[in-house]
Amino acid sequence: MPVVLVAEELSPAGIALLESAFEVRYADGADRAKLLPALADVDAVIVRSATKIDAEAISHGRRLRVVARAGVGLDNVDVDAATKAGVMVVNAPASNIVSAAEHAVALLLALARNVPQAMRSLQGGQWKRSAFTGVELQDKVVGILGLGRIGTLVAERLAAFGMTVIAYDPYVPTARSTQLGVRLVTLDDLLAEADFISVHLPRNAETVGLIGDRELHLVKPEVRIVNAARGGIVDEAALASALSEGRVAGAALDVYATEPCTDSPLFGFDNVVVTPHLGASTEEAQEKAGTQVARSVKLALAGEFVPDAVNVQGGAVAEDLRPWLPLCEKLGRIFAALAGGATAAVAVEVRGEIAEFDISVLELAALKGLFADVTEEGVTYVNAPLVAKERGVEMSLSADQASPDWRNVLTLRGTARDGQLVSVSGTLTGLRHAAERIVEVNGLDAEIAPTEHMLFLGYADRPGVVGIVGQILGGKQINIGGMQVCRHAQGGEAMIVLSLDSAVPPEVVTDIASAIGAGLARVVDLDET
Repeated sequence: MPVVLVAEELSPAGIALLESAFEVRYADGADRAKLLPALADVDAVIVRSATKIDAEAISHGRRLRVVARAGVGLDNVDVDAATKAGVMVVNAPASNIVSAAEHAVALLLALARNVPQAMRSLQGGQWKRSAFTGVELQDKVVGILGLGRIGTLVAERLAAFGMTVIAYDPYVPTARSTQLGVRLVTLDDLLAEADFISVHLPRNAETVGLIGDRELHLVKPEVRIVNAARGGIVDEAALASALSEGRVAGAALDVYATEPCTDSPLFGFDNVVVTPHLGASTEEAQEKAGTQVARSVKLALAGEFVPDAVNVQGGAVAEDLRPWLPLCEKLGRIFAALAGGATAAVAVEVRGEIAEFDISVLELAALKGLFADVTEEGVTYVNAPLVAKERGVEMSLSADQASPDWRNVLTLRGTARDGQLVSVSGTLTGLRHAAERIVEVNGLDAEIAPTEHMLFLGYADRPGVVGIVGQILGGKQINIGGMQVCRHAQGGEAMIVLSLDSAVPPEVVTDIASAIGAGLARVVDLDET
């Protein structure tokens, strides 16, 4: 049974999910002396923010396949080191988006109506209604910096207050913002127009100090700024100067350049609302974080694609694409067998309705299958591109929504070492697209389900070949579960594709190839896919 190490507190629901499938162990992740030896024989480790999973920690995890962060940030995980080691890194990116959006709105409302200041005054025995006159949100302009998932939720909620929503996000297409009823503008235009500004950007080299002294000289004096995203995006010293000079009417902060932060010049302003990084601090967010990473660990250790893996190219996978991943892996393994190993270049072709989706993950699935049986190291969705690069295999991916023969079809195509063209195609059939079918092999039409044990035989078409193959297999007590004979024309190139109930020993394959004069004889075992 796989072993999962829980290095920090996790929600009871998350623990229950893990215990249903794994042996669960516990360690104090903040105690390095206890963490490193605890990693030696575990398959996955789950952390929050206090545990540092760096290259040293990863090197101690000889069996480690997954590092899971029960939260959004990954500052404490060396993603590059994990990728090089073939270790998947997952987090829970959607666990706190509602909580974070709601907290941003709460801060904005508290700032607009002076809620905490009025509360402190009243608790101090004073009744000063006129001192805490606020402003309405209706008919005001709110500028959203970053129209990602959280920024979008904030925009939707503030639009319900009757606010005009504008946004700055150079990575969002106009069509998307139009759907949301949000007008995209430049950063300078947003600063000039907005009555409220709410920050929802990641912290990186492009965004640190994005709102600095220059920007705070472009805003309206009545502007109120909310940052519940990441500290450092708003320059705190510049903001303090703008507040003291009356160039900004107020600010609300949940995040700081350095955390924990218990002392800041900003704390001395009456028109500043502050909280100690509470954006994700709800019962629901903590529950979601625990259950999301637990599900991701289960998927990863089962060998399935994990949508929340941060070091897997391709990102989230459309629901309509997920059933195609196992088939694509199988096609990769079949292709490698037909080619006698990996080739210098492999093309992945996607035709049909699924071509409208982001199909990059299918290239990863093909790579995973391609190298599954030809390398000693384990191949995962994480390290498959690195394995291909190290072996000089170039991959290409193409898509075409036109598919004349099948509703959807995947094809892997390339050239074997001997110069022969190699190809294999597959599709999903049935009402729920659950039935896998191989529909083409080396240019010959076929239709047979991929099974655990398969045998591919290429030969010159003539009478008696099928009988010889059946006789040899029967003599070795190997039962044929399915068979497809493929050919272009009588007496021409032909292929037999067999699904078998048990593995075929190499010597039996050699006997069959010799008996029928096969130019191609390849066994494919798909039991580990």
